Amino acid sequence: MLPLVGAELTPVQLYRHLLRCCRQLPTPAMQKHYRHAIRQGYISHSDEDDQERIQMIIQRAIADADWILDKLVSVT
Repeated sequence: MLPLVGAELTPVQLYRHLLRCCRQLPTPAMQKHYRHAIRQGYISHSDEDDQERIQMIIQRAIADADWILDKLVSVT
């Protein structure tokens, strides 16, 4: 589930997208776990200034979220 394919996301847009992805997880415990991980990742990278590094983090986060969702869809 890629948001705005080809567009560069801001960190806040990424944060919102990942939280929306959490709603697709099957159990409330999983949703809570990943919401916490997303929040911690956002906070830990909030002081990042390098735009290239920010885009790398965003691309990796989207790829990881897609992998997790695809893995869960294939299991269920």
